[in-house]
Order: sequence, then C-alpha cells, then structure tokens
Amino acid sequence: MKILDGKKLSQEIKAELKTEVLELKEKGIVPGLSVIIVGNDEASKIYVRNKKRACEEVGICSQVYELEESVSEEDLLTLIEKINKDEKVHGVLVQLPLPKHINETNLILAIDPKKDVDCFHPENLGKMFLNCPRFLPCTPAGIMEIFEKYKIEVSGKDIVIIGKSNIVGKPLAFMLMNQDATLTICHAKTKNLKEKCLKADIIITATGETGLITSDMVKKDVVIVDIGMSRDDAGKVLGDVDFSEVSKMASAITPVPGGVGPMTIAMLLRNSVQSAKIHNLRKYESNESTNS
Repeated sequence: MKILDGKKLSQEIKAELKTEVLELKEKGIVPGLSVIIVGNDEASKIYVRNKKRACEEVGICSQVYELEESVSEEDLLTLIEKINKDEKVHGVLVQLPLPKHINETNLILAIDPKKDVDCFHPENLGKMFLNCPRFLPCTPAGIMEIFEKYKIEVSGKDIVIIGKSNIVGKPLAFMLMNQDATLTICHAKTKNLKEKCLKADIIITATGETGLITSDMVKKDVVIVDIGMSRDDAGKVLGDVDFSEVSKMASAITPVPGGVGPMTIAMLLRNSVQSAKIHNLRKYESNESTNS
C-alpha cells in the first residue's frame, strides 16, 4: 500500500515555485496575492494563515484583509473592485464560507477573472470545461497532480466521486473526463453508495462525514483520495475514510491530514505565479527574448 503524500509533494512544488518567483523578480515582476476573510470562523482563519505562510515561503507578496462578520456586501464589493484595479496584485480570493447576509455568487462574479486564482468565476470554469484553462480549481488540480506524480492512471478507469460541489466535485469530474476516465458522481441522495463504491477503481470523497467509507465498501487495490476534513471531540482531524481499515484494502491512499490539503495550497501558489505572468506578459516575454 502506497501513501499518497501530499505534504511531501507540495514541498517539492513550492521549491520549484520559489525558484520561478526569484526569476520573475529578476525581471521586475513580484507576484501578489490578496485574501479576504470575513468573520471569526476558526477553520477559515487556519486556512488563511497557512496560505499566507506558504506565500512567504515561495516569495509571493501576500496581503490579508480581515473583516468583521457584520461587514456589508456593498463594502466587500468595493474592496474587491479596489483590488481588481491594483496592478501589484495578481490574485484575489474570498475565503469561504461567508456570513449568510452576503451573496457568495455576487462576490465571485465581481472578481476580475484574470485574478481569480481560486478558479470560481464562470469565465474560468468555462475555459476549463473547454479544456483551455487560464487557471485550474486548486483542490481538483492538486488531486490531478497527485495522480500524475504517483503515476496513477485515470484513463479508462471507473472513478467514483462522492460530493458534487462547485469547488471540488463538479470541476474534478470534468478534469477527469478530459483524461478519459469513466465517472460516477454520488451525493447525499445517492442510493446504494456501497454498491457503486465496490465497482470503483478509484474513490474520491469530499463530504466531511467522518468514517463514511469503510473497508466493506471498497474492492482490493482500490485507490482512495480523501478530501473530507472534520474534527472529533478531542480536536483530532479526521477524513471521510476509515483509514486504518480501508488502507489494508487499498493500493494507494491519501492521509488526512497531509494528503490533499497541502496540495490545494500549492496549486493556489502556482495559479498566483501564473497570474503574475499573464498580467506582465509583455515584460515577461521581452525579458525572455532578450535572454535567448
């Protein structure tokens, strides 16, 4: 059984990005990322701290806007417009979830698609669906990177995705179909989940329901990607999969934590660097031609 070590892989990617950022800085390009967080959700605060730390690690200039939960949607939209116009910022994201009085879709639509490094904007999703992406959604991209680096073939494989969110399940399904996988999408109203999982070569689960996938639901040598994350009463982080038992059946499995989570942040950094290149294309290309 192989552990799909996202933490180790993310460190390798960050090392590559650090070198790339240094080269960009020599050309006068400093990648910049702005993050907006609203309220006091503890998990969101942890995610944002991790993102900021990762930016500093590779040399991306990061700025975090921490706003009160009572902030108005109008004020948020004004802030996004300000960041959109800031030429020193190449990526902007709004940390989810948001308070109920704020319309998430309105904020996503307000972000400049060329700075939408989370790849939530319809324009970027459309480009991805047409297989000509500007950016790729961070968590699905991290999963695809794991498959590539660990040489896990998806073409022709039967893959079950549990979860149909716009952030993970739906975009991941399209990315896998673009590589000729055969998909079954499951969700809260799916009947006979066990039956569907038992037929799968690869199971990807993203529900946040602890212990959802047990050893009697998987076939031998299945590949398991666990994106779920929750905490028990003692504060221990757990995934959707009963790791201790399912790992005995699997040929490869991601741990929680240390699997997909670090890869999500690594892909965010990659998108931010890519965005800096897009925004400075003439400068970047002129330097490339001068050096060649």
